[in-house]
Parts: sequence; C-alpha cells; structure tokens
Amino acid sequence: MPLIDRDPLLLTPGPLTTSLRTKQAMLHDHGSWDPGFNGITASVCRQLLDIVHGADTHVCVPLQGSGTFAVEAALGTLVPHTGKVLVPNHGAYCARILRILGVLGRDAVELPLAEDQPMDPAAIEAALQADPGITHVAVVHCETGTGILNPLAEIAQVVAAQGRALIVDAMSSFGALPIDARALPFDALIAASGKCLEGVPGMGFVLARRSALEASAGQCHSLAMDLHDQWAYLQKTTQWRFTPPTHVVAALAEALQQFQEEGGQAARGARYAANAQRLVQGMSALGLQPFLAPAVQAPIIVTFHAPQHPAWHFQTFYEGVRERGFILYPGKLTQVETFRVGCIGAITPHDIDQVVHAVGATLRQMGIVNHA
Repeated sequence: MPLIDRDPLLLTPGPLTTSLRTKQAMLHDHGSWDPGFNGITASVCRQLLDIVHGADTHVCVPLQGSGTFAVEAALGTLVPHTGKVLVPNHGAYCARILRILGVLGRDAVELPLAEDQPMDPAAIEAALQADPGITHVAVVHCETGTGILNPLAEIAQVVAAQGRALIVDAMSSFGALPIDARALPFDALIAASGKCLEGVPGMGFVLARRSALEASAGQCHSLAMDLHDQWAYLQKTTQWRFTPPTHVVAALAEALQQFQEEGGQAARGARYAANAQRLVQGMSALGLQPFLAPAVQAPIIVTFHAPQHPAWHFQTFYEGVRERGFILYPGKLTQVETFRVGCIGAITPHDIDQVVHAVGATLRQMGIVNHA
C-alpha cells in the first residue's frame, strides 16, 4: 500500500513534475489546422527564440517527438553527407550523438573524456587544428548522465575561431542556464518541451541559424525529420506538416506563461540551484556523496555514489523511495555504481527536504546505516 496518496514527484531529468495549470492546459482539444492552434505554435516559437535573444539570427523549428528526435533531425538536416563532426564524449548523451551520426552515415570524430571531467576548449581547439576536414562540433551543454556542466561559451568561441559550425544539445539546460545567441555563436541549439521549461514530453525544437537552415535544403536523410522542410511549410502555411502533438504544444504554451511569471531564466535557474544545494546538503548528512566536484556540477541533476554496503540493491531502494512518493533514476556511469536525483520540474527546496527524508527512511528500512 503506497504511503503517499498523490502522484509521485519525478526527480528525474525528464519527464518531470508539472504544475496543475500545465496539466489543465491539456484538457482541451485543438484542431491541427485551426488558426487558434496555429497561433499557439507561433507564440511558442517566438517565446523560445526570445529566451536566447535569437530572433534576429535564428528560427525556431518545432518537431514531434522526444528530444532525441530533434537531435537526430538537427544532425541529419544541418550536417551535409560530406561533413565530419567532432564529438567530445564524456557521457551517455554524448555517446548517443555518436550513435546517431553512425546511423546517419555521417563521419564522426570522437574526443574521449573522463566521465567526471568537463569538456576542455583547448582540447577541442587542438582536435580542430589537427583535422581540417571537421566541419561541425556537436556538444552536450549539460551531460545528464552525470550532471556535469560544460563551458559552452568558451567552446563556442573556439569553434567559431576555427571556422567550424557548432551544434548544441541543450536539452537539460535550456531555460535554466543562460544562453545568449547574440554572444554565443551556434548553428543549432536543441531542446524539448519536457525539461526545464516544465512542459510535458512530446515536442522537440531546434533553434537554427537562419542562414544555415536555408543552406540545408535537400540534405536530410528523412522526410519526417527534415527541419528545412518543416520550417518552410510552417512559413508558408502557419501549420505543421504532419499531425502535431496539440495537447503537448498547449501545455508548453501554459508552461511558458508560468516561466515568465516566475521571472524567466534567471529565476528558474535560481530555484533549481537552491534545490540542488539543499539536496547535496541533505544527502551528505545521510552519508551519500556526489560523484562530481562542486565546480562542475550543474543544478539540473546530481549523481550520487551508491552506498558501499552489502544490503545495497538499487531496485529495492528505488521501490522504497517511490512508495514514499518520489521517483529517482539509476546511474548511467560505466565504472562506478551510482544513482541520480533530479533538481528540475515544478518542485521547491521544501520538496527536496521530503526527498531526503524518504531516502533516509528507505536506507534505514534496508538496514543501511552509518555508511558514510
């Protein structure tokens, strides 16, 4: 019998807990070609561009599907068949980019990194100087396999100075961490509805440099994922090419309204930072230590070392915490056993206190005490 009589709070990198207003926005049906819905799409796209001050140089292309759909669409549309992509790799989502490029038949160069170390702009610069054939660099801003934050501004400047194009997976940072298209050169920035904007999953989007997108006509491997075709059709008709996720778009429009009411990116990021700080403090008091050093920890999701105790079993731990009203994520590291706790979504430091309490109670139930 569950100890909590509400939906469990999602302490994950997405999907995540949404507000009641966002849920209620999905109670209405919309016609996919109706002018009212088309107006919602246009408003959402304008607001997404405004978050990064990109309206003068970039366009917003929404796409049905998860964030990975949008990553594949960006790579398949913007990287020509003769292109070559440098991918610094220190985690699961960097590795996914490499896998996508392999499936697409695009040439890729992996720059391997330690899982607990951020991307090094100097190493990226050296790799670009060593291989003039590299046309693009694809990076993950916040690698949620660990929660590590990469120095995006410095990477962007190095890539621009070497005359290459930058594609950024900003899935778990967009809306929470500052990104300014006026100062940070990128050809594509990719995110999704169900992350730091606190919408529901089902819509990815790409903020693409207009000139790069215009030059990409006919390059894509896929009809459904062709961002140029999707954008051109939106410009011509105000409609999506194929059936859009209408309820998801309506929920995102409502979530963006709440994003502005909260105070935009700065306020959203500050709340997540407060969540992360409270989480690390509380878990440390239980003897659970973060995997990453504080200097490279993003306020998005925190990876913790699993207790070194014979009674530890993640599934048992997961079920105990869930019974107490919270859903956590397993780790994604290859060398050490970990678990992850998200700091994003419609949650506050007070909710984090309850998470810590649930973790402590579950560990005691498992017989894991004094393991610090």
